[in-house]
Amino acid sequence: MKSIKALLIILSLSIFSISCEKEKDAHVPPNVSLKTGTGYTSADAEVAQATQVMVGFVADKTEDELKTFNVSYAFDNAATTTTDTTITLTTAEEDHYEKDYTFTTRNQAGTEKWIFTITDRDGNIAQKQVVLTVK
Repeated sequence: MKSIKALLIILSLSIFSISCEKEKDAHVPPNVSLKTGTGYTSADAEVAQATQVMVGFVADKTEDELKTFNVSYAFDNAATTTTDTTITLTTAEEDHYEKDYTFTTRNQAGTEKWIFTITDRDGNIAQKQVVLTVK
């Protein structure tokens, strides 16, 4: 009789622990967009050499606080990117972040891929990119 009680207790605890499993985090990345309008580049484009370009980046928290903003680039279809800028966000920027990022294209023909990345507290990443064909 004691062994049946013990078995029932173990069985009950097993069922209870299975039913109380924590829900898995969906890992939703931040929402990101590029500003459009006069003065902004928000899509792939052809530009002249040594052209000043402005990209307006906007990020909003989905489930976790925003932590870092990074700008990287790759020239002429290079397989790896080079980091241009990394910014650790302040507490005031954890829910919403905007950055107007200005750079000048190279003084030579080719392609330039500029990648804008935001990372949240859980390491979720969201990106936007602009590919410029420099003539």
